[in-house]
Amino acid sequence: MAGGFAVVSSKPGGGIKQGKITWYVWICGIIAATSGLMFGYDIGISGGVTAMDDFLLLFFPSVYARKHRARENNYCKFDDQRLQLFTSSLYLAALVASFVASRACTVLGRKRTMQAASVFFLSGTALCACASGLAMLIVGRVCLGAGVGFGNQAAPLFLSEIAPARIRGALNILFQLNVTIGILVANVVNYFASEIHPLGWRYALGGAAAPAAVLFLGSLVITETPTSLVERGREVDGRKTLERIRGTADVDDEFEEIRAACALAREMVAEEAPYRRLLRRESRPPLVIAIAMQVFQQFTGINALMFYAPVLFQTMGFATDGSLLSAVVTGGVNVASTVVSIVLVDRVGRRKLLLEACAQMLVAQVAVGGIMLAHVTADGTPGDAWAVGLVVLICVYVSSFAWSWGPLGWLIPSETFPLETRTAGFSFAVSSNMLFTFLIAQAFLSMMCAMRAYIFFFFAGWIVVMGTFVLVLLPETKGVPIDEMVDRVWRRHWFWKRCFGDNANEARVNNC
Repeated sequence: MAGGFAVVSSKPGGGIKQGKITWYVWICGIIAATSGLMFGYDIGISGGVTAMDDFLLLFFPSVYARKHRARENNYCKFDDQRLQLFTSSLYLAALVASFVASRACTVLGRKRTMQAASVFFLSGTALCACASGLAMLIVGRVCLGAGVGFGNQAAPLFLSEIAPARIRGALNILFQLNVTIGILVANVVNYFASEIHPLGWRYALGGAAAPAAVLFLGSLVITETPTSLVERGREVDGRKTLERIRGTADVDDEFEEIRAACALAREMVAEEAPYRRLLRRESRPPLVIAIAMQVFQQFTGINALMFYAPVLFQTMGFATDGSLLSAVVTGGVNVASTVVSIVLVDRVGRRKLLLEACAQMLVAQVAVGGIMLAHVTADGTPGDAWAVGLVVLICVYVSSFAWSWGPLGWLIPSETFPLETRTAGFSFAVSSNMLFTFLIAQAFLSMMCAMRAYIFFFFAGWIVVMGTFVLVLLPETKGVPIDEMVDRVWRRHWFWKRCFGDNANEARVNNC
């Protein structure tokens, strides 16, 4: 498709790459990002379903009894390991699947891996919606987890590899935008499904079939990335695809850059497997950054909120309908704020967005913790004014996360690895995300029961740590071509450049 608008980006040494930001690139990006829609729906739907009485009565009757016991501790109503396993099992499965997906991305390509993700999503949705017992429900969540592992591995890589450097951030953030839309849609579905008795929870879980079907059908028509085609020896197809997505035949410079990167990657892989190569000193900077971004993303506390938003709002004193409606409001803020990131990420850069968000999230978390500590007791709830204030503060917190740590947690790891370790390195990012998502999902309700309002101060402390990390160790990657990160980013960073001495001994002396 030739439609689009021109983009010119500088190349080291004075060369110029000319091409267009074509509509075809955006279409491929939107379809690939549907994997994020499925991921977001899974995040949002679990919290609403676990607040529905019909669901609890069938699968978790002891939680149902505690929820309706008048003098039950507000912070401990939903403290049940099996209930938390319903949410967290998906992410434990995704952790394991991400390593399999890394190999699939290399051997089969990014497109085929996304197709496999859609099949897992459809299978898991059917099992969950038709579940008659807890075991069937958990197996369905495990299938959904495999889909998340495959989709979250392939989609961000696909987006980073088809995007021109000038809009790589905006195109990649389509994935996170779809995550937020999925959460919002799930919250709306939960709100209406909660009024349908006794099958509302089945409709809510079954609704995941819609984005799964879109991903499956869409993955049949999108292209493979030029990098993946060349990587697998299909250079003619790779060049044709590059011409198509750039809207011009003048792609010599970029294609040669891709060929050179693939040739170097093949040589290095022949000498040493990608996972072993990640142990080298020169692989340490992107690996540390990728893992740290995922760990910090979870320790903002965002997924604890998104998983259990209706539960948390009930703790604050809202009735079931009010808690679901409040979750819809925060979901809407989440979507709108992610659009802000798409507009700003390639203009102001990654670091500024992350640092501003740390300050905003810190203030919001501390304020929420303070109000909860003062006005939400074990057997009492805040007045209406305080409850509304809490929702506003949570929206302030969600908005800052949505234009920073949410999308950039996926963007930065997908753009910073060299080709020879890209799929292997990104699998560590995905698996780290899933591991800590699992831990937070499995532990949050128990932590809330034990720590009460202090849980918000716990997450606030982590926000201070991550802000310091960004300030000291995270380089800016805005506008840097994906295959030039080593020379233009890592070798020039005040700390990480010590990992790139002329030999291993020099790097060792520099304490990398």
